[in-house]
Amino acid sequence: MWNDINTAKYEGMIAETVTFAGREGQPIRAYLSRPLGEGPCPALVLIPHMPGWDEWTRECARRFTQHGYAVISPNIYRDYGATDPAADAAAARSAGGAKDADVMADCAGSVDFLKGQDWSNGKVGVIGMCSGGRHAFLAACTVEGLDAAVDCWGGGVVAGPEDLSPARPVAPIDYAEQLDIPLLGIFGNEDFSPTPADVDTLEGTLKKLGKDYEFHRYEGAGHGFWYYHTPMYRQEQAMDSQEKVYAFLEKHLR
Repeated sequence: MWNDINTAKYEGMIAETVTFAGREGQPIRAYLSRPLGEGPCPALVLIPHMPGWDEWTRECARRFTQHGYAVISPNIYRDYGATDPAADAAAARSAGGAKDADVMADCAGSVDFLKGQDWSNGKVGVIGMCSGGRHAFLAACTVEGLDAAVDCWGGGVVAGPEDLSPARPVAPIDYAEQLDIPLLGIFGNEDFSPTPADVDTLEGTLKKLGKDYEFHRYEGAGHGFWYYHTPMYRQEQAMDSQEKVYAFLEKHLR
């Protein structure tokens, strides 16, 4: 929980960029943060949002590490540039978005990397915000080896035929039947993608299929309400929902 700190215990972390095998065995760079000291620890794959493999993503990784998780965030936009997060993400957007198949393969490589470390407890979750939330839901349904998933305002999980493309050929909701791990959803009721109606549709599908899910929706919050560096930030809703994420991960990964 937030600020639940034993001040008598040693605390430390290491954060660095690493390289491992992603899709088709190709090297992929990733940002890795992990606790030092007593182990082993649970792990998370943090899928970057459309703003890119950026500073906020790195800070988010370290915040989860502060709470005891090893976190790896792969650069899923590497095909679109190599030096500027915003420009790389914009190039990916212009190309129709990072290809779902590529992102899932990179996510699978991330899971394998994490489970192969001697500091891992063998439990790995996936989390993402915005387009990363969509990818997190897709990974929860299609990537082996995951133990829990968190979708933070993932737009496009619910999609019609007009929304599909070569990069995104299948609506993630169409894979919902394959979901076999617990799912947490965090949403703002003033969001435009996903809309409250989209969240209703997703929840109805998961309920009908008997899936293990938990959704939290926030009044007065729209898209990206964790992004404290933007006007979208909503302090009360952000802190409450982050507490719920910590509790969910503690239950399923610790």
